[in-house]
Amino acid sequence: MKKYILSLDQGTTSSRAVLFEKNGRAAGVSQLEYTQIYPGNGWVEHDANEIFSSQLEAARDVIRKCGASPEEIAAVGITNQRETTILWDKNTGEPVCNAIVWQCRRTSDICEGYKAQGLGKFFRDKTGLLIDPYFSATKIKWILDNVKGVRERAEKGEILFGTVDCWLIWKLTGGKVHATDMTNASRTMLFNIHSLEWDREILGLLGIPASVLPEVVPSSGEIGVCVPEMLGAEIPITGCAGDQQAALFGQRCFSRGDVKNTYGTGGFLLMNTGKEPAVSSNGLLTTIGWAIGDEVTYALEGSVFIAGAVVKWLRDEMCMISSAAESEKLALSVPDTEGVYIVPAFTGLGAPYWKPDARGVITGLTRAAGRAHIVRAALEAIAYETYDVLHAMEEDVGRLGTIRVDGGASANDFLMQFQADILDREITRPENVESTAIGAAFLAGIACGFWSGIDEIVSLGGSFEKFSPVMKRSVRKTKLAGWKKAVACASGGV
Repeated sequence: MKKYILSLDQGTTSSRAVLFEKNGRAAGVSQLEYTQIYPGNGWVEHDANEIFSSQLEAARDVIRKCGASPEEIAAVGITNQRETTILWDKNTGEPVCNAIVWQCRRTSDICEGYKAQGLGKFFRDKTGLLIDPYFSATKIKWILDNVKGVRERAEKGEILFGTVDCWLIWKLTGGKVHATDMTNASRTMLFNIHSLEWDREILGLLGIPASVLPEVVPSSGEIGVCVPEMLGAEIPITGCAGDQQAALFGQRCFSRGDVKNTYGTGGFLLMNTGKEPAVSSNGLLTTIGWAIGDEVTYALEGSVFIAGAVVKWLRDEMCMISSAAESEKLALSVPDTEGVYIVPAFTGLGAPYWKPDARGVITGLTRAAGRAHIVRAALEAIAYETYDVLHAMEEDVGRLGTIRVDGGASANDFLMQFQADILDREITRPENVESTAIGAAFLAGIACGFWSGIDEIVSLGGSFEKFSPVMKRSVRKTKLAGWKKAVACASGGV
């Protein structure tokens, strides 16, 4: 009898694996951090082989810890950091260079060149995206143009491209399946979200051979089978979605207008817009939320490049805290930031500003400012960034209601209360904040019959904690004005 769905949650800083039971609860979790590589200013890379080895070890470890048999696992669902770009040799399986991470800004000049040609609307109309180094397309072009011999090999059909989901699928199936799902494809800046196929005009413009691209499949359905040497049995892979779309599904945002915000390495506010794509006038992205069979659900998204990563920066680079949990204690040890603001634009500013050349700043420092004030300012920055995105979304669609939250940093009660205060609306946090992992599990479980469908998933229920705003309007207004000034500094203003 099948007892579990195995969810592989490959994130920007760690690889996680979760075994979910039929009641939707996690039977066990395993997590491994892996190396972050910063070869230059604004450049971010990962070792693709380490991505896979850490993910595989996490999967094997959670199976061991739960005392589960591989034969008890009904299916595997995959969710992943999006846009991160890997090219590898079709025959040897070896990456041609390090993976270029979604945060990396090395292709800023390429993007500015396309903008200068007036191609913004061309890309937006086809892909729903803005021209930005964030997405995979210019990363692929950079590798083809800058890694010796790769373009020639690609044109001979010897090179494959994939986002992280595609790389994991290819490795887990022993190189038999080269596929990505529609949500990940929609984040490459190469996929036409209306015709639901790779766009030949864009490929020609960027000089990317179609032969490197994977097959595009639904988010829920038969994708491939793990070879036995990976997890101990032939386990089907039946679910796949980019991390933010998986979280949207995991938060059960099944109705048009439902909204969730994920606090991971970055911050991502997504709204289900139903069966038709919605176009933003305020710097938000149109993307595919998920695809089940022939039915596609679209979403509107605002992306913040640095959210939880600012806490990791405080820990690893600034040595101001020893753990993420300590940040909440320090933030609460002072009544406010004493006017200190941090804009964590370490890799530029995402929505709604889209300024790839912006850089991080700390403003408002006085002699009275100490470690606790800076830590508090870093946490508040995450909430301010979310405010900017939500404000842009409301400009497009009208006032939103309750915001459902998830992701690692959502466990921070101080941050959630400040978020409710600065947004001036209720925040709802589920008992299980691992919405990304469970979203991938739900997609896989529906496809293999582990769950009968969306109605059964809704019936699984679960408890929620609510955070309601208490901040005075005048205080909120003053704080937001200070934030706007700090953002102007990060953007090169005064």
